[in-house]
Amino acid sequence: MSNTWIVVADACRARIFSADKPAGPLNELETLSNPQARLHEGDLVSDRGGRDTSANGGSHGLGEHNAAKHENANRFANEVCEHLERGRLRQAFGKLYVIGAPNFLGLLRKHQSASLRGLIGDEIAKDLTTQSPQKIRAQLPEYL
Repeated sequence: MSNTWIVVADACRARIFSADKPAGPLNELETLSNPQARLHEGDLVSDRGGRDTSANGGSHGLGEHNAAKHENANRFANEVCEHLERGRLRQAFGKLYVIGAPNFLGLLRKHQSASLRGLIGDEIAKDLTTQSPQKIRAQLPEYL
């Protein structure tokens, strides 16, 4: 169980890497994707909230702004954490590094079990999902 996993995630996708040696390169294991994250909110919900016009000429949407996008990101964060939890249960890794877009990192924290949290070596609040494994590795400690 000396293997280390690195998850690099945002609301659209989560890339999972492994490092077999503490100073070794990253090997991409798999990618989880959330294609709905790229949709506009109007495409995620069938009913749109009404509009309220104020006396000073402003117009405001009623209801929570981007609520459907947030709920979609929340569901995806839960899916990512469930996937990591399954890996933990089968002892696929002994240490975990989490790199996430700042807003998404908070959602990931919300869904992590205490056992999974105990394996986290570090968290980095950066969106590196489109970066090469070498650039991602450069953001991590020299020895994982």
